[in-house]
Amino acid sequence: MRRTRVLTAALALAAGLLAGAPPALAADSAPPAPLAAESYTWKNARIDGGGFVPGIVFNRKEKNLAYARTDIGGAYRWQQSNKTWTPLLDSVGWEKWGHTGVVSLASDSVDPNRVYAAVGTYTNSWDPGNGAVMRSADRGASWQRTDLPFKLGGNMPGRGMGERLAVDPNRNSVLYLGAPSGKGLWRSTDSGVTWSQVANFPNVGNYVQDPSDTSGYASDNQGIVWVTFDESTGTSGSATKTIYVGVADTANAVYRSTDAGATWSRLAGQPTGYLAHKGVLDAVNGQLYLAYSDKGGPYDGGKGRLYRYTTATGTWTDISPVAEADTYYGFSGLTLDRQRPGTVMATAYSSWWPDTQIFRSTDSGGTWTKAWDYTSYPNRENRYTMDVSSSPWLTWGANPSPPEQTPKLGWMTESLEIDPFDSDRMMYGTGATVYGTENLTAWDSGGKFTIKPMVRGLEETAVNDLASPPAGAPLLSALGDIGGFRHTDLDKVPSMMFTSPNFTTTTSLDFAGTNPNTVVRTGNLDSGPHVAFSTDNGANWFAGTDPSGVSGGGTVAAAADGSRFVWSPAGAGVHHTTGFGTSWSASSGIPAGAVVESDRVDAKTFYGFKSGRFYVSSDGGATFTASPATGLPSGDSVRFQALPGTKGDIWLAGGASDGAYGLWHSTDGGASFTKLSGVEQADTIGFGKAAAGASYQTLYTSAKIAGVRGIFRSTDKGASWTRINDDAHQWGWTGAAITGDPRVYGRVYIATNGRGVVYGDTSDAGGGDGGGGTDPTPSPTGACAVTYTVTNQWSGGFQADVKLANTGTSAWSGWSLNWAFTGGQTVSQLWNAEHTQSGASVTVKNTGWNGTVAAGSSVGFGFTGSWSGTNAKPAAFKLGEQTCAVN
Repeated sequence: MRRTRVLTAALALAAGLLAGAPPALAADSAPPAPLAAESYTWKNARIDGGGFVPGIVFNRKEKNLAYARTDIGGAYRWQQSNKTWTPLLDSVGWEKWGHTGVVSLASDSVDPNRVYAAVGTYTNSWDPGNGAVMRSADRGASWQRTDLPFKLGGNMPGRGMGERLAVDPNRNSVLYLGAPSGKGLWRSTDSGVTWSQVANFPNVGNYVQDPSDTSGYASDNQGIVWVTFDESTGTSGSATKTIYVGVADTANAVYRSTDAGATWSRLAGQPTGYLAHKGVLDAVNGQLYLAYSDKGGPYDGGKGRLYRYTTATGTWTDISPVAEADTYYGFSGLTLDRQRPGTVMATAYSSWWPDTQIFRSTDSGGTWTKAWDYTSYPNRENRYTMDVSSSPWLTWGANPSPPEQTPKLGWMTESLEIDPFDSDRMMYGTGATVYGTENLTAWDSGGKFTIKPMVRGLEETAVNDLASPPAGAPLLSALGDIGGFRHTDLDKVPSMMFTSPNFTTTTSLDFAGTNPNTVVRTGNLDSGPHVAFSTDNGANWFAGTDPSGVSGGGTVAAAADGSRFVWSPAGAGVHHTTGFGTSWSASSGIPAGAVVESDRVDAKTFYGFKSGRFYVSSDGGATFTASPATGLPSGDSVRFQALPGTKGDIWLAGGASDGAYGLWHSTDGGASFTKLSGVEQADTIGFGKAAAGASYQTLYTSAKIAGVRGIFRSTDKGASWTRINDDAHQWGWTGAAITGDPRVYGRVYIATNGRGVVYGDTSDAGGGDGGGGTDPTPSPTGACAVTYTVTNQWSGGFQADVKLANTGTSAWSGWSLNWAFTGGQTVSQLWNAEHTQSGASVTVKNTGWNGTVAAGSSVGFGFTGSWSGTNAKPAAFKLGEQTCAVN
């Protein structure tokens, strides 16, 4: 069962990035200097969904115009032509990262081109900035912003209630916004440009989830939670007279104004003991429907009711589909069929087990039917069928016992909307996706309606780590809430997330630098192991064993050859193991909580960083020694990587605005570091295929350079940088991870905090054909020697390492090694070089970053292959036309 984002304040503090709470960032008050950006094409590595969608809003005037809001991943607009969602807030930048959390959306029913978003992620200290109201006159293609004098909480408790933001359907220059934290009700009379508090609104709310929470996350007053207009009480151009407002107060949940907001009063006779999550008005029949829960949601709620309020008489009617004693959940999702007044639907949003429930009435709540019911317990009969073939991971690879089913109908189902123009189309949000149907009315005729994901284009995962191996799948990801994926095709949804075990959140992953079939990941799990291994490039996994005291994933590093691992878990100190983690030994000389990485060439060398000190181990992680390097960031907001193919070449990014902050480079295994003078701030570092003619791999970073925050690329070892994103593509906070692709020049993968894995491809002609400068290859001159070693062999398969040494007197500026197999061998995957095979003949060429080989130096690559008959080593090797000595 997945409960997206933050379940408790303690989890939020421990999870940090998962919670959408990057470290406090310094805002840049001065306008950035112009910096040319290269032309890049940006897309998502498709996952489709992955997070909580607390709000779906249909425009009441224009058919097929709909919006969705997410708690940390921005807002989206529905594109009917291809049935996808278009992201609308990718322009939110680093300094305003909190504005990727959307607490409410409003679509103007007078002018459908206008849309508004109330943004801000946290009301406590985790978000250093205030909230804002974004306004757009072109359906979210561009925005203007009005900053508010208080915070908003798109990822706070109560975020599924709403909508807190509403446009007057008769005078659309008037908007209302319900604020949290005791800030009251706010109004704009100039289409959202300026806002002022409604001073005479009598109740700012008083409900908090947990008054004892000292972080301020669960102890904040949830405030004013929805605004609903009665459009029948106004005429075009004049303000609507009757307005209903929901307040987070179990004794006084609903207020009304009948004079366009001049005065307000508590609605008489209302039920007490509950919070009104939603208030939806049927103006045709004069009925206000309300969904109640005893908690604020989205993941709590033990009792609930549904009520109908007759506006003409003031009569309250309990229309709940079940007796209060039979509820173990609250109600929240609530919608009306505008084409068929009297048809109403609601969700049991907090019914975790065995499933959520959806209720439907066609007689204004007089009688109800359920989406599923028991035949004889634990067997159940569904009124629906589910087709998740477009997002097959939604089954979670589970095989539950009845009455649970997979895929589930949903959880955290606080948003539920029937298309106001189409009685057959309904959408609802869950903790992981948007589901929908296009034959809803089959429910009423005794048939079954079909539920499918309606989520393509809406990418809402928080990304903790990324890896792009030189062979196998191009992308491996470590994600919050849904674990992570192995992408073999970036444009297709993977069939399943990582399983065996299935971490609720993966915190770190790594592959062996010269053996990318070996992969390790660590993560969080309520009960069970926190480390897992793969020997087939992440396709299949098996669990390791935890050292004593482990409480969370931390960071992990794989030795260059995959023979051993170093793990720095939460709750325990740094540990090391040989093999696949059946037993771990404590490492010495390095503090608990250190970030750990491996050298990508030397299998016994590992590195660590903690509180301004860099640590090095040369004995496989058994002992670490503090480096004498000074001047590094004093805090722990640091990420570093060792360069593939070169021992001891390390890049380190991180810091904070009140101390050392930037990018550092070491060429001596961390003994000393040099700070790059042109990089003002940097938070990530990654490597990709070298540019044509370049001898060093391409660098990528999320950084501030020349006064501009962005994603940058260097093809000359950091001497110069090019910004490769633009102001329309910023994705809020991008400080968790970045990596280039070792096989495709210019391709970069970016970790976002709510917009999934974004990847970019360059239009730069300097990358040549994407081959990284390997073709044509100059013919090297001078002597050469080859060492060919079979490192592992099994029935029908084997793994080998090849070392090519320049034993001559002059450097090579490119190389091509040829040999012929004699035992029917076939290369299946090769890393740190490129290869072709024709029959028995194999040709291996350098990549862009390892083409230069100095006299007396060597270069290495490895591969896996198949064999039949015998697995004899090749007898001869040629470097171009030069025959090499064989060791």
